[in-house]
Amino acid sequence: MLRYWQPLEPGAAGNVDTRNEQGRRVRVLFDEAHSESWSISRARAREISPGYPEYSSYETAAALLSAREFAPERNTDLPLLRDRLQQVDLLALLHPCDPRWERTVSDRSPKLSPDEVLAIQSWVAEGGGLLVVTEYEHDKYGDNLNELLAPFGLSIENTTVLDREGCRSGNPAWVPGHRAPSPLGHRLTIGAESVCFYQAGTCTTQSPDARYVLLTGPRATPPSAGLVAAAPYGKGRVVVVTDSLLFGDDHITSPDHQQLWLNLCYWLAAPAFDRFQSPWSPGPTALSDPWLELKGAVNELRLLQQGDGSVDPQHQPAAHALSARIGASLQALGPRFHHQQPYLQAVLADLDRWTGGGFLKPDFAASLAAYNPQDHRVDGSENLVFFPLYTPNASLETRFEALLLRVPWPGWLADLERTRYPNPKFAPAHLVDFTAGYASECAVLFPETVSVSGKPTHQFATIFCDREARRLQATARRAIECVDLAAPPEVECLLASLSVLQDALALWDLVHDQAHSLGELPFDPFMIRQRSPFWVYALEELRVDLRAFGEAMKLKASGCPLAQYVPYAILLDRVFRFPLSGTRVKNYDGLAGQLLFAFLHEREVVCWCDNILSIRWAELPGAVEELRREIAALYRHGANCSRLAFWIEAHDLVARYVKPNIASRWSRGNRAIDSEADPAKWIALVQEDEFPLGSFHLNLKRRMGDVRWAGRIDERVRHR
Repeated sequence: MLRYWQPLEPGAAGNVDTRNEQGRRVRVLFDEAHSESWSISRARAREISPGYPEYSSYETAAALLSAREFAPERNTDLPLLRDRLQQVDLLALLHPCDPRWERTVSDRSPKLSPDEVLAIQSWVAEGGGLLVVTEYEHDKYGDNLNELLAPFGLSIENTTVLDREGCRSGNPAWVPGHRAPSPLGHRLTIGAESVCFYQAGTCTTQSPDARYVLLTGPRATPPSAGLVAAAPYGKGRVVVVTDSLLFGDDHITSPDHQQLWLNLCYWLAAPAFDRFQSPWSPGPTALSDPWLELKGAVNELRLLQQGDGSVDPQHQPAAHALSARIGASLQALGPRFHHQQPYLQAVLADLDRWTGGGFLKPDFAASLAAYNPQDHRVDGSENLVFFPLYTPNASLETRFEALLLRVPWPGWLADLERTRYPNPKFAPAHLVDFTAGYASECAVLFPETVSVSGKPTHQFATIFCDREARRLQATARRAIECVDLAAPPEVECLLASLSVLQDALALWDLVHDQAHSLGELPFDPFMIRQRSPFWVYALEELRVDLRAFGEAMKLKASGCPLAQYVPYAILLDRVFRFPLSGTRVKNYDGLAGQLLFAFLHEREVVCWCDNILSIRWAELPGAVEELRREIAALYRHGANCSRLAFWIEAHDLVARYVKPNIASRWSRGNRAIDSEADPAKWIALVQEDEFPLGSFHLNLKRRMGDVRWAGRIDERVRHR
């Protein structure tokens, strides 16, 4: 899995070392072998400009990258040929210049050799990211960058930009950049609306794929000309920037300049993120004869079971034989799971009691109490699961299931759980293989889903991060395309890599799961089998997600790079996936997403106009916090009112933003409730689709088509 790290000051809040243990970071090579005017080494910059090292330093720009998923390095002497380029993901050429014009890192020629030009072009086509930074009056510097850029449809002009009317600080050479009217221009300038160029030239685009990102002003000289341009090429990408001072130590201190720098680098890095995939392997257990025998026997037994998990007398001889095969398979698998011996012994005993007791409704309370994955959270370890249970979002009927799980518990996640979000019940997992009931949308394993005769124990909570990641990836990509959403470049990186997405979801789930037990709690949020109207559960799921959103923002500020992805994941999952997946029968997850969208739309943070969805990203955290406070106020008041009164107030809160079904008997003005004596009577009046989809989601649903994702990852296991 991809790992993350951020060096923080000792004792800083959230100082969690999430170092990339496997070396899988975006490798950025800053070339200093072709007489560049800049160095990412402050010591080298001081040698170039002893009196003013900031004028030759990109140290801050490199530090911004190293604080995230990037690993910057210098190339001081090697030619930029295939062998060198294969070791990196991004290449930065920072204003190669003839030393006659500026102080440079060396006195070599600023020209790339013919072999280097061909090698870089080929490397970009294979997925490399190329950043070219130049200056005004380009021709005098003696480089051959235009030869390099020609196949990409980009070129640098020999100009000097002046803007007397729009200039900054009265200096006509200090010109503002204006967002180019293109989707790419919008995406790459999110959060970077105020950018000032100090010694800029211009560039041009010469192919349909190349696009401007920033332009000169309409009254500048030259007017509306390219300042920054970008182009995809093959599997790779290229960016041209026409002012090297923009990201130098002197001027990158501007927050918008920092954001533009990060936007460009993340956009260039998207192909590298696409290569950051967790190498999936079923492992020896999933391919072993005992597991395949267990899986086959369980799938056969499932076909004999009734809805409550029992077996009719005519099928009991076959059930006896299948149970014997299951028991033998579990025993054969036992040596592979030393940490689960108490559980495996208990599950065999429960299985024997079920078969010996006449195949009635199963009661696996003893084995459920012995199943404790939260006590063995070891990264990469495997757990074996065999229970009679129902699968949420799939079927409420009880059937036997067998699961083979792999534990994601890297050091950074363990540290966060131990130091910041303590949750001894949290036990995330990845699905390695499973029986037929989990060839569905079910992405959880909770104690409440297991068949027991009494009240189940509540010692663990498992969410399958890999399955959730795949579902989110598939849905969000399609939805973003359908609504033409201009999202920050790191969103593309997030959705490109399942490794990143799985880690982000593990962090989200950790905070989400812990939050169910925090704050004012006017009802039991862990009751999966709904004992309250479904909109109450929608508010609870949204409440804990909004807390996770806020906590992720704090973690990001304290130096955890992975945390920047969690708010995006929450937004995309809640707004796009949940409202459109599953049935419309009391879908509380879907309603939570509808409410979030409707609130943000009401506040004009999310805008749906001309069939295009846009988001005011800078305003999003504030709006999310506003909604979180509104729900918190409802919960706080819930401690002072009856259960039924709380349900009514919760309905009213949702109805302020999501219109109820016109047939609703719970909505204000049409409310049928006149007594608190029998709350179940009024729950029976709830419409199956109490809060129908609004026009935005109905429109999106038509565009996207079938959004179900069955998650049949068992197809990757090659059965013998």
